[in-house]
Amino acid sequence: MSQKEDNEGKKSPHRTELYADVPRTCLPIVYHPDYNITFMGLEKLHPFDAGKWGKVIRFLKEEQFITGGDIVEAREAKEEDLLVVHTKRYLNRLKWSLVVATITEIPPVLFLPNFLVQRRVLRPLRTQTGGTIMAGKLAVERGWAINVGGGFHHCSSDKGGGFCAYADITLTIKFLFERMEGISRATIIDLDAHQGNGHERDFLEDKRVFIMDVYNRYIYPGDEHAKGAIKRKVELDWGTEDSEYLQKVKHHSEGALNEVRPDIIIYNAGTDILDGDPLGGLSISPQGIVTRDEIVFRAARRRCIPILMVTSGGYQKKTARIIADSILNLHQQGLIGPEALEGEGSSSLVTSMMSSTLSVGSALSAL
Repeated sequence: MSQKEDNEGKKSPHRTELYADVPRTCLPIVYHPDYNITFMGLEKLHPFDAGKWGKVIRFLKEEQFITGGDIVEAREAKEEDLLVVHTKRYLNRLKWSLVVATITEIPPVLFLPNFLVQRRVLRPLRTQTGGTIMAGKLAVERGWAINVGGGFHHCSSDKGGGFCAYADITLTIKFLFERMEGISRATIIDLDAHQGNGHERDFLEDKRVFIMDVYNRYIYPGDEHAKGAIKRKVELDWGTEDSEYLQKVKHHSEGALNEVRPDIIIYNAGTDILDGDPLGGLSISPQGIVTRDEIVFRAARRRCIPILMVTSGGYQKKTARIIADSILNLHQQGLIGPEALEGEGSSSLVTSMMSSTLSVGSALSAL
């Protein structure tokens, strides 16, 4: 809803705890221990590392980038928050354990009482969803924000799937449009290995949202209808490596932001592009992921566009370390942190990685 529409008589946004003020002493990095899913080992039946978010925080603490008191504690998204996007019918369906088992792809969940499913499976996902919404506001206020969880890009307003039960990306954008003055256009840069069909279905008819999606064309979900929402579609082949991948990310992220200047960027930074990921099917190195994230942040910060990063998919134990290394690199490059400055320069990391890829072939041949 636009501010004009709201002023012309549409009901005001509901009261929410997710937009509470955050002390300036806190970095705009959002996390809560409740993100991590642990329940009698059932979480191990899905290839997703259901404890990776806590590991990322542990690594960042070990490197002395953060302490326990200087990050933002996520709050759980309540039903009234979720109803900004989700239908009541969909939320009621989540009260059936069979439905949750299908969405999370963990069949034994269907045998559990739903009150346990709510507490042990869905509450962590609702807390991550609340974290993304909170990080959206922080990104606008601070210029950048990172939710260490979130990125449930397969969930739309009325359908979940692919371990995504709540549409945190759609919710974040809708909250920003309704509540933050001056935010009327958003760009989603989705670099998870899978197509982001959830937010694409939600924004099919919404011209305020520009979607760039780079994904393995041969894997889940293959949602042709949702592809109609993608303004920059980059479909990759099995085993795509750093050279081709980084050329395309740089070319298309620059092109997307030149084509439409948004008021906010939602960056879905899935690490399932990593070589060896059992579901992603791509062959990107750890250093390639770090460079990819720097490319996107540098494009945003150079243009002074607020950016929110969510961590999305990543199905190997080592992805937590890579996410932490990427965040540390963004800080070392001056792209995040209390002293972060927007600048035109190019870092030695991006320069070296990009020059090495050019030796494999020209940018035009890669594109």
